[in-house]
Amino acid sequence: MNYTEILQSQKTFFNSHKTKDLNFRKTQLKKLKNLIKKHENQLYEAIYKDFGKSEFETFGTEISFIYKDIDYYLKNLNSLAKPKKVKTNIVNQLGSSKIYREPLGNCLVIGAWNYPYQLTLTPVVAAIAAGNTCIIKPSELPENTMKAMAQLINENFDSAFLYVVEGSVEETTEILKLRFDKIFFTGSPRVGKIVYQAAAEHLTPVTLELGGKSPAFITENADLEVAARRIVWGKFINAGQTCIAPDYLYVQENVKSKFIEILLYEIKKRNYHENAEHFCKIINERNFDRLEKLINREKLIFGGETHREKRYISPTVLDHVTWEDAVMQEEIFGPILPILVYKNLDEAIQKVIEGEKPLSAYIFTNNAKEQTKILEKLSFGGACINDTLMHISNHHLPFGGVGNSGLGNYHGKFGFDAFSHQKAILDKSIYLEPELKYPPYTEGKLKILKKLL
Repeated sequence: MNYTEILQSQKTFFNSHKTKDLNFRKTQLKKLKNLIKKHENQLYEAIYKDFGKSEFETFGTEISFIYKDIDYYLKNLNSLAKPKKVKTNIVNQLGSSKIYREPLGNCLVIGAWNYPYQLTLTPVVAAIAAGNTCIIKPSELPENTMKAMAQLINENFDSAFLYVVEGSVEETTEILKLRFDKIFFTGSPRVGKIVYQAAAEHLTPVTLELGGKSPAFITENADLEVAARRIVWGKFINAGQTCIAPDYLYVQENVKSKFIEILLYEIKKRNYHENAEHFCKIINERNFDRLEKLINREKLIFGGETHREKRYISPTVLDHVTWEDAVMQEEIFGPILPILVYKNLDEAIQKVIEGEKPLSAYIFTNNAKEQTKILEKLSFGGACINDTLMHISNHHLPFGGVGNSGLGNYHGKFGFDAFSHQKAILDKSIYLEPELKYPPYTEGKLKILKKLL
């Protein structure tokens, strides 16, 4: 496939200005939603082959996000695209000022493997809503879902508007040599740096949705049962292969024993056995082997069962973990949950600050001062207080990282903005213009200028 020709056809199509028409955008969004609905069963079958993921979990964590975003843009597109009137300062009177949002143009969306439908197609939905064309590169690791998306889009949309590229690193490398108007990437910080470097060659703006070690703080003022239940759900959904999963627990010393007792009870209660439909597989053997090496058997207090052929690792809890342990040197991205302990909350926060900025943070406490202290001192992408993961489900909130965990954000209005350029317009009256800014410059004019500015 000649990617240069595909991109050139998209440039030609974009320059026809058809994508700037709001009715065109709405039609394409409705078409995509209807196609997904029509082919839902094929999408479920494909992801089951890749992950063993249930229909319930696929709909709840993937398909529903796409539907929700499409519905949001169909409802709000007119207001999002409408020029916004803003105040005009005194030196520009008589005049009016507006901000126009125009599409950036030809976009590249590179999706992630862990939630292949959601993390590939929700940025595409935002790109369509904002009036762009798009080349889409799903992750090749879940091969069946990649093929399913390629078939769904390439057989039903003009390649001059949307096109899915199948393939692996070689194909992605070739595509990144091309000049796009926007690149949106979801994946690891390591690959994010490669994408960023490629984009810099053409001064292409990027959104990088990356990851990191997201902490969950459990203080003595937390409801321990609620904390355990919500952490177990957030950690082990998708077998821990979630960029915003609680990566490790930071538990206050005086409640640690009680909390661990409740935590292990909750894990047992959810019955994450190797054939459970609510507990999916590790994506491949390479990731399985990486995760298995992170299980320190001397610190194992629960789980640790592995089955390489089935790509199964049971929910695993490690205690007496230190910052020097292997499991704390990288994002885990699997069903392994290390527990660290602290005595002083300020010292615990400082230890997190000394590392890379996490994508998410989870704060389990009913003490408002403790909540505020963590929120104000610690830098991260987004957070939940007394819950996990659910901040991603509110399209009124921006989703994105900071520092090593990402650049830029999306969802809802923020997704529209991510694929738009905000164009500043000053409309000046031709009447009643003072001579102040025109030469000759006098002391009198300077006095007036200083008062105005």
